[in-house]
Amino acid sequence: MAEAVEPHMGWTFLTNHARVLAAIASNQRSRVRDIAAHCRLTERAVQKIISDLEADGYLTHEREGRSNAYQIQPGTILRHPAEADLTVADLLSLLLQHDTERADRAEETS
Repeated sequence: MAEAVEPHMGWTFLTNHARVLAAIASNQRSRVRDIAAHCRLTERAVQKIISDLEADGYLTHEREGRSNAYQIQPGTILRHPAEADLTVADLLSLLLQHDTERADRAEETS
């Protein structure tokens, strides 16, 4: 079971929607509980965000027994007019690159 983490206070550069989408991209069979712990959000907030993402076509899901398998729609354009030429795949690619580089640095220091 995922451990609850202290929530972050104040503003951040990434929205909670981006964090949830990135968490799902890293494991498309993640439980809401695990996504919430990873993103430092409540389960209720994650459920609302997933609902928003599905309503706007960024995400779909299928039931698999008692859990969900999420499918990200990578070609969907980001919502803000300033990012109108960027897709979900572009955003996730940047975040994945950062995570990979961070993991590499952690290995080098250990």
